[in-house]
Amino acid sequence: MFKNPDTAAIAALLKNAKIIAVVGLSPKPGRDSHHVAEEMQRFGYRIIPVRPALDSVLGEKAYGSLSDIPPELRAQIDIVDVFRAAEHIPAIVDECLALGLKTLWVQLGIVHEEAAEKAVANGMTVIMDRCIYVDRMRLVGNDQERPVLDSPPSTRD
Repeated sequence: MFKNPDTAAIAALLKNAKIIAVVGLSPKPGRDSHHVAEEMQRFGYRIIPVRPALDSVLGEKAYGSLSDIPPELRAQIDIVDVFRAAEHIPAIVDECLALGLKTLWVQLGIVHEEAAEKAVANGMTVIMDRCIYVDRMRLVGNDQERPVLDSPPSTRD
């Protein structure tokens, strides 16, 4: 059965990451994917939008798929954050594995155990059914240099 990394590992990941590819990033400000990506930008992360039929979102060039991101930029991706329905997760895992991407974050409310287990079995770090923005606020706080780990761990750990 899939289990998320512990909170210390998630905090370290969020503290050290610089570039996040957001699969399913909506251009609409009222959508969760847009709000979360915008807040992550405010924390200093570079966001790479992955959404077909868009030129740009949040001031960044958008790409139709992870494979469409130029290799030199793709090599710098620290986290692939996914805002797609659960049935799309296996194909995203396969693409991440083919491209050598190392960390997959599947947003709150989205679960695909089999795909997550496959990713982990092939060396990926997977965080699933958690909000990257909420975890960033809870585990690292507003200051990139001061992790905040005094809150109780989630039951999803």
